[in-house]
Amino acid sequence: MGGGGFSMNDGATALDRYVLDLTGRPRPNVCFVPTASGDADSYVERFRDAFASWDCAVDHLSLFKRTDTELVDILAESDVIYVGGGSTLNLLALWRLHGLDAALSARAARRDLVVCGLSAGALCWFEGGITDSYGPRLRPLADGLGWARGSVCPHYDGEPGRRPAYHAAVAAGTLAPGYALDDGAAIHLVDGEPYRFVTELPKARAYRVEAGPNGDRESELPMVRL
Repeated sequence: MGGGGFSMNDGATALDRYVLDLTGRPRPNVCFVPTASGDADSYVERFRDAFASWDCAVDHLSLFKRTDTELVDILAESDVIYVGGGSTLNLLALWRLHGLDAALSARAARRDLVVCGLSAGALCWFEGGITDSYGPRLRPLADGLGWARGSVCPHYDGEPGRRPAYHAAVAAGTLAPGYALDDGAAIHLVDGEPYRFVTELPKARAYRVEAGPNGDRESELPMVRL
């Protein structure tokens, strides 16, 4: 998700419902991972409140307040891993230090798993993308988890500097070609490959951004309205 969902709205939204429906389960287990926000208690509470009225079981995984429970045990029953926004740089560093990246890969290999997120929670799954994690200036980050090939730019229409920063990074070859997502728009991937592009807002769009003969090239993608 470029943005949207419960994180940017008053309660759960059509994008959140779409994610739950992908599991095909009548009562999916949803695990919220708020690492990028420093495991902010208020963010966890918003997640729990947003999903309370839907037929699902909710839990969250904290790396700042580790308990005696092993990561693999926390993930074992999860059908959805929902990653919140914040600092992508900090998220990746902590996941790797705690071994959460490996635990997630092991869990995904055992049976179907839906992973999702917005902003940092979207960028982390790709090879790279545009982030403000380094400070006030938007910069490319090129060491994502690589579950999805290429790069991504969230908040494409939400922050004025995103578009030029992403275009420049792709044109220079600093980032691989990829996708730009407006707030409210999302890319649905299956095994790391694009399946469809969906939106919960009338004007939210997704774009393919590539390096062209004259620098960069942006193409609007067909959207499915939720």
